[in-house]
Amino acid sequence: MAKNVVVIGSQWGDEGKGKIVDWLAEQASGVVRFQGGHNAGHTLVVGGKKTILRLIPSGILHENLDCFIGSGVVVSPEALLAEIDELQAAGVKNIEGRLKIAPTCPLILPYHIALDQAREASRGSGKIGTTGRGIGPAYEDKVARRAIRAVDLFNIDQVAEKIKANVELYNVQLQHLHRVEPVSFEAIMQTIHGFKDRILPMITDVSRTLYEKNQKGENLLFEGAQGTLLDIDYGTYPFVTSSNCSAGAAAPGAGVPPQMLNYVLGIVKAYTTRVGSGPFPTELFDEVGKGLAERGHEFGSVTGRARRCGWFDAAALKRSIQINGITGMCITKLDVMDGIEEIKLCVGYRLPDGKDTDILPFGAEAVAACEPIYETMPGWQDSTFGVKEYDKLPENAKAYLKRIEEVCGAPIAIISTGPDREETILLQHPFA
Repeated sequence: MAKNVVVIGSQWGDEGKGKIVDWLAEQASGVVRFQGGHNAGHTLVVGGKKTILRLIPSGILHENLDCFIGSGVVVSPEALLAEIDELQAAGVKNIEGRLKIAPTCPLILPYHIALDQAREASRGSGKIGTTGRGIGPAYEDKVARRAIRAVDLFNIDQVAEKIKANVELYNVQLQHLHRVEPVSFEAIMQTIHGFKDRILPMITDVSRTLYEKNQKGENLLFEGAQGTLLDIDYGTYPFVTSSNCSAGAAAPGAGVPPQMLNYVLGIVKAYTTRVGSGPFPTELFDEVGKGLAERGHEFGSVTGRARRCGWFDAAALKRSIQINGITGMCITKLDVMDGIEEIKLCVGYRLPDGKDTDILPFGAEAVAACEPIYETMPGWQDSTFGVKEYDKLPENAKAYLKRIEEVCGAPIAIISTGPDREETILLQHPFA
């Protein structure tokens, strides 16, 4: 019997999903990205060598593994090909032979990028915090039924009029609303003709292929991007991403039935971070927060943006656990907490009306009004970096992890104690 695992971020993203997907990929015959775009970077460290992925699933370093991009992903062909070229230059083999793109994937084209950047510039201090890579506008086109999809590359001249109509629509906004330069239809068509011959051989019926693998008893690994608290429906709206980041999105985003999703692994940092704008109840502005950022190297792998750091927020995680149906948690970056004398754990919030709640409310305004309620625990001075056995962790570290389990209501299955693939403690294997 096949067993399929969904790996999702359980906080505001940047939890370390890439390492864990790469580590679990040894037990799978395929890794599937099911949402997001090239705005989320997944960092892998194997034998001390760092690799940053953006669109390509984190199983690509396993040379006998197929990797799939499902229809829930918006694909920038130019960014994808640049990423392939980077990996090939680094010695990764047969990428284009192993990478499969769903024909229903919406494409990110130059007019999406132009509008995304113009909008953020127009917002001034009210910026959402997008990466300016065209992700949001591409999802808008999908919902508005005007997207150019991967399958359209087979007959691109036949959809030229559709592209021209899109260009005219976008140029009205660019020129008259945002007062920036228009995009050129001719230049966009030239760009498409420049990349389509490399993209076309990778277009595959991903939904059917995954179904057939499952029927053969082969394990599959579904990889999410961003984090649940950035989900378009359940995150701190409007400071969210443009797709559903929850585990349930793996089914429509990959084209598989929900019954194929057997285990949900929620990736969770041992503290909390957030990048860009939006409320963050446990954010730290002191030396402790600065220390977490420095020791955790908290800078975006794609954007280079500094991440905001704060204490672990169990109330936020409880919301994520309920939305995703998390089977087990993977705690990452435990070693970053080494040396902190006193650790605070947020177990709930005090609301403006004086009432307390133990779970994150919906929407940015409600979250911004939350005052965290903390429990205080003793820290540990011994290093946890690279520890591979649970019994060798400091007692206070084990107590901290146990309290996280108790407050959040989900078991810890894996603990990451460093960036390398091997710096991992296994308590319960998701594929077992």
